[in-house]
Amino acid sequence: MSLFDASKKVIIIGDRDGIPGPAIEECVKTTEAEVVFSSTECFV
Repeated sequence: MSLFDASKKVIIIGDRDGIPGPAIEECVKTTEAEVVFSSTECFV
């Protein structure tokens, strides 16, 4: 059993100066989880 199995829905909030949302989304796409929201924010 995987942490991100088919029954999981994922919300991704990336950081502009860290790891951006699209990069995390590409990693999650290799699992069966569904990405329902992905964004890159600037936390100041």
